Amino acid sequence: MTQRPTSGKRPRDRKSQLAAVAAELFRAGGYHGVGINDIAAAAGITGPALYRHFKDKQAVLAHVLLSGLEEIEAATDAAVRASEHPTPEQIRTLLTRLAAKSVERREVAALWRWEGRHLDPDSQRAIRERSTAMLATWAKVLMRVRPDLPPDDAELLCWAGLSVFGSVSVHRTSVAKRRFEQLLVDIALRVLHADLPEHDPTPGDTGEPELPLGTPSRREQILTAATDLFRRHGFTAVSMDDIGRAAGIAGPSVYRHFPSKASLLGAIGRRAGDRLALAAEHALRSGASPDAREALHRLAESYVATLTGPPELLVSFSVDRVHIDERDRAELLRIQRDYVARWVQLLEAARPELDGREAKITVHAALTVANDLTRTRRVNRRPNLAAELVALLGAVLGQ
Repeated sequence: MTQRPTSGKRPRDRKSQLAAVAAELFRAGGYHGVGINDIAAAAGITGPALYRHFKDKQAVLAHVLLSGLEEIEAATDAAVRASEHPTPEQIRTLLTRLAAKSVERREVAALWRWEGRHLDPDSQRAIRERSTAMLATWAKVLMRVRPDLPPDDAELLCWAGLSVFGSVSVHRTSVAKRRFEQLLVDIALRVLHADLPEHDPTPGDTGEPELPLGTPSRREQILTAATDLFRRHGFTAVSMDDIGRAAGIAGPSVYRHFPSKASLLGAIGRRAGDRLALAAEHALRSGASPDAREALHRLAESYVATLTGPPELLVSFSVDRVHIDERDRAELLRIQRDYVARWVQLLEAARPELDGREAKITVHAALTVANDLTRTRRVNRRPNLAAELVALLGAVLGQ
């Protein structure tokens, strides 16, 4: 916690200092869990004094996120201005700067990912437009280095590269700063130089026969309806009446099966975890080879198949954590950690030069790339996305 100033002299760049304090509080307690008075107290000032710099809490969050974006834009501009004909070394320099920003300002990446939805529409639009423009610049630079790369493919690879740096926000694992930065740069370079598979218009055969399904239980109907509504409209915009109507029952009847919307969300998360665990088990048992690299590839295929199937995973990733009951939150975190541990164990066997923490950082980068691209409207309708995601996961993992 920041100490109170000992003199009446106002510190320089007070607005940025207040934003930094708020960023840490938002990350620790969530946007809704932090009030203006909390920010003021942590900064050693009064609530009214904070209003001299920001009109409301939304304005504080907007300042934090836009300042972080400006730093990335500045790094991009510096790299682009260096030469009209970028070299691989200049791209490495840009990635090194981005990696340093990501490691130094992990709280900004976390807020961008989890709390950006709380911004006012104008700030959301500004961040979206500026991010898209920056990614377009990255794509142009990449195509100069890889002239045979189609524009759409370049854009996909750049979005994936951005996700590598954003992945530092989904975990707390760390290594020495310089090693952390180098690890992110190496991963991003592999992504930007990945070869995407050609589109095969022939539907693939999963090898599993389609089984006839009976009528799902009322509980399952409610879960399915809630998952779809949360995915399309967001958690807070959906009521229990909406869920009941979509399931073909009265809203109050939903409470016979789930005591609250939060309990519904917990059930959706557990079902997503069950799908992942079953898919992983099938993938790891179905291979003829015990080779760790081959097992990782099968695991990547199973993850992408689950991610691009029923929307439970997308809902779990997109809903603010504060909406989940504390008991469910702990259980879902355990499920996630157990699942990530399977990847880490295989990656350590496939790449023994990585220690456990480096392997965990790499795995989180791979999963984040898949999660982000599946939710990014500019790229998630690509006809060959599933195969491309598997290829990108392989690139991140160093396969």
